[in-house]
Amino acid sequence: MPKKRKTNGLQVCEQSYKKTAKNRLQEFWAVFAKDDTVLVVINADPDALACAMAIKRLLRYRIKSLTVAHPNEISRLNNVEMVERLRIPLERLGNVKVSEFSKKVLVDSQPNHLPVFEKIKFDVIIDHHPVTQQWDAAYVDIRPDYGAASSMLVEYLRAANMKPSTALATALFYGIKVDTQDFEKEARLADGISFRYLFDLANRNLVRKFELTDLRRSELKYFSTALNELQYSKGKLYAHIGKVRSPDILVIIADFLNHVSDIDWVLVSGIHNDKLVVIFRCDGYRKSAGKLAAQVFGQIGSAGGHKGAARAEIPLKALAMTEYDINTQTLKRLTMRHLK
Repeated sequence: MPKKRKTNGLQVCEQSYKKTAKNRLQEFWAVFAKDDTVLVVINADPDALACAMAIKRLLRYRIKSLTVAHPNEISRLNNVEMVERLRIPLERLGNVKVSEFSKKVLVDSQPNHLPVFEKIKFDVIIDHHPVTQQWDAAYVDIRPDYGAASSMLVEYLRAANMKPSTALATALFYGIKVDTQDFEKEARLADGISFRYLFDLANRNLVRKFELTDLRRSELKYFSTALNELQYSKGKLYAHIGKVRSPDILVIIADFLNHVSDIDWVLVSGIHNDKLVVIFRCDGYRKSAGKLAAQVFGQIGSAGGHKGAARAEIPLKALAMTEYDINTQTLKRLTMRHLK
């Protein structure tokens, strides 16, 4: 486990697991002052949205104001439903002046996750994804073996003796469910403890509504395309969907195809905003979708993920291709030499 190192008083690696939740909470609170205006930056998905809500609760009465901002369009219907039903106040990152905020917090991501994040000097970084490098920040808490960042924020709330409202508990409960895929992905006991704590506090009927709302009628055509394009080879399913309104439909199709028996790998791709988006799924047993994504596309685009699920986004110009040059056979050719 990497140890914490300090440079000029700044923590540049993940927090020690030996620290108690109360110690982490006190170090987190110590970053902020009463007159601080705080910007919480997220790449909006259920886990990140829930964490932002929790941070807002933790800092209530301790700072002057807090704004949650995200660079990505929230287009996936589950997430739209979550934001609307829980009335989560959000701003687009491009519409706020980052320099006007005295403190910046990044949660459920690290600064190199998106180019827009790299331009911001964060005071706090809280994440559960693999550590990509050491980060200069006043407070860093990165625990890659946690299944969800929401589980970490539950620990902060409990250390602060703050019982979450129904809305906050529902968001955190849903965040853990989504990021652990109902505990089918890697998680640790701490995720289970947080999940159980939230079980009686969350509105589980509302969570079910979030889960069921993930398709528009107009998007059913992509399933037809996927089935028509589907190619099978030695336990692997490949499908290129073509141009899509949102990459989220690729995730839904990949998860759907991952239900098929005797399949070790599922690779689904599509074109969005002049980028090739590839979704990887596998069982995570003696294989890693995240490592495969990085091996195939890490040098020319954004690529990575967990053992069972990963994603890559590659500019078409980096592939020296147009959208018309890419099909299911292309997807197969680009990836098969890295697959055992």
